[in-house]
Amino acid sequence: MATAAQRPTCLAIAGPTASGKTAAALAMAERWPVEIVSVDSALVYRGMDIGTAKPSPAERASVRHHLIDIRDPLQAYSAAEFVSDARQLITDIAARGKTALLVGGTMLYFKALMQGLDEMPRADAAVRDAIAARAQVLGWPALHAELQQVDPVSAARLFPNDTQRIQRALEVHALSGRPLSSFQTGGAAARPSPIATGAFLSLEPQDRTWLHQRIAARFDAMLAQGLVDEVRALRVRGDLNAELPSMRCVGYRQVWELLEAAGDAPTDAQLAALRDLGVFATRQLAKRQLTWMRSMPDRVVVPCDAPDALQRVLHWAQAHLGAPREERS
Repeated sequence: MATAAQRPTCLAIAGPTASGKTAAALAMAERWPVEIVSVDSALVYRGMDIGTAKPSPAERASVRHHLIDIRDPLQAYSAAEFVSDARQLITDIAARGKTALLVGGTMLYFKALMQGLDEMPRADAAVRDAIAARAQVLGWPALHAELQQVDPVSAARLFPNDTQRIQRALEVHALSGRPLSSFQTGGAAARPSPIATGAFLSLEPQDRTWLHQRIAARFDAMLAQGLVDEVRALRVRGDLNAELPSMRCVGYRQVWELLEAAGDAPTDAQLAALRDLGVFATRQLAKRQLTWMRSMPDRVVVPCDAPDALQRVLHWAQAHLGAPREERS
């Protein structure tokens, strides 16, 4: 059992979308002095609340959250920026006598924090435009096949319709002659991981059907809560476009394309098709997240579909943080 002096400066909970990460983190926050650091590339954006399943105001009031609502959707936020911000937050939270609880499903962020990222070539508009032009002629699946030849590791993690990431991987190879995956190893210059062995917990379903049902239910709830109106409001701004990283987030991309094609009054049939596309895209995202997670070293796996999943998470937390304080009334 950990004593106060032995408590780690950070713990991490990762998992695919809809696996129960937020509920697990909030349950820990009720019992131990932690602050939550979001590891989610979509939660950084302001005005994108419904489609990102952003913690509610009440949840954020119950425990301090970080790296949420820190960027306008017009701005980018890189893995390197995340690493810098997360490391500073871990230090600051420890200085307050608490443990940073890193929670999310953006596995590139976790990998960058734990293993480091080499400096990659800057974006080159001419190269990127040339790749996009070839994609218009050949189609993105053909470019995905090209990527398999020059960077099979990255290609294995990407689906043929993941245009943004395929384009970036091909751009990096064209500019450097190196596969994108070779920049994601950290190299000798990588700083030690702030996440100790055994302190990285991974929520993974034993039965994909369980996760698929939760994904469908959550996307239905997002539509009922007004996801289409949220994206419509973002479009009305006039300065955003479908190629921005923010608007390529799962759910937002599908709604944006619907409104682009159907205008402000989509039919019931179009909304039904949107629902199917959104659920499918979210399932594909979850599959990619699980592929990443299974490549992470030293992870502690908790089956998120087990009846006692939350109890297992709390038992893991207690091993690191010691006996819990009295639960809030």
